[in-house]
Amino acid sequence: MALRRVETIAAMISRSLNWVVERVIAVLMLALVLDVWLGVVDRYIFHWQMNWPEELARYLMIWAALLAISAGIARREHIGIGMFVLSLPMPIQRTILFCVDLIALGAFLYLAIYGFDFAAGGMRRQAMIFGMSLMLPYAAVPVASLLAAVQLLLVALRDQGRFVPVELAEGAE
Repeated sequence: MALRRVETIAAMISRSLNWVVERVIAVLMLALVLDVWLGVVDRYIFHWQMNWPEELARYLMIWAALLAISAGIARREHIGIGMFVLSLPMPIQRTILFCVDLIALGAFLYLAIYGFDFAAGGMRRQAMIFGMSLMLPYAAVPVASLLAAVQLLLVALRDQGRFVPVELAEGAE
């Protein structure tokens, strides 16, 4: 009964966290599309010579792509692992899923820990065009890694060694 409660709470937190992350990604992608559109209009129609849209697009894309990792984890969307794991007997599925989760959790925590040092080092560096500190763009690595580690832990507690395909997972609309 206690495991069922942990599973339910982990699923609820994972769903809520993923809901927020997906909205942030959508806003970043909207800003990216508008920024690239502005860059194209500038270059081919108005010739304003704005030099910042390309750099801003790079930072927006990095943040959106790295944040999307946790959204993929929340839905267990990894085609290679899914196809391979589902073809195995249940006891082996559980073992492989546990090992993959453990390895990925270690990798994300490693990236988060060393990513914070990397981002702190960005305080001393300046973006060429914006003149701002590179800490904010560099912070995408530790923030996304920590978010992915938290989401992976929640999903592991939610699934408890079971691999549920995305289309069958609760709340994966």
